[in-house]
Amino acid sequence: MTMLSVNLNKIALLRNSRGRDFPNVVEFAERVIGLGVRGITVHPRPDERHITRQDVKDLSEFLSAIDNVEFNIEGYPSAEFLNLVFDASPDQCTLVPDEPGQLTSDHGWQVARNESLLKEVLGKIHGEGIRSSLFLDPVPAYIDEVTGVGANRIELYTEEYASNFNTPHQEKTWQEYVDTAARATEAGIGINAGHDLDLTNLAKFLEIPNILEVSIGHALIVECLEQGVESVINQYLAITAA
Repeated sequence: MTMLSVNLNKIALLRNSRGRDFPNVVEFAERVIGLGVRGITVHPRPDERHITRQDVKDLSEFLSAIDNVEFNIEGYPSAEFLNLVFDASPDQCTLVPDEPGQLTSDHGWQVARNESLLKEVLGKIHGEGIRSSLFLDPVPAYIDEVTGVGANRIELYTEEYASNFNTPHQEKTWQEYVDTAARATEAGIGINAGHDLDLTNLAKFLEIPNILEVSIGHALIVECLEQGVESVINQYLAITAA
């Protein structure tokens, strides 16, 4: 079984567009948890264009009172970001190599090039009792580099898979993820995945063994607008439980 973690960034973006606290991020989290979701993800950015530092604090307080729901905070490991993470004390921190003004995540870590930074940051994260994950492209050879810096998990960046889904390149692309996941499993590294996964392409992706968690935000929120929250969440939970 794979855990579904709902990314709330688009809920916050919608709220911020009108300057009111509607829709409320915590209330939406509470709603999907009530439907059976067991993971909540946020990716706060320096400009707070969607998730704000206050959202992280509010969600941390809310989720700390709920059993069996994991809180995952994603972002680039700046000093400000790490202070926010340590104050919130989530279950997992996913490190993403984003530039400050980047629209969305579009590549994984070049781990070897950032070895010193990642070793230092991961040491601090583990020292706070927080599980770590590194956003990673589907390249099996990168797993040895991840082992070298000591991350607990990887999050496979799945945009390439989504872009090639239902095209002649689907199977070749999917196999890259299969091979990378297999190498991670052999190395004792947990496997998460996320980016552009949706109701159409998720089931095929989860034919890959040992995917522990998928983080889905943009597509899930759009699908909720089209089909309704309860219907969409139930469909995702059915896929991840298969």
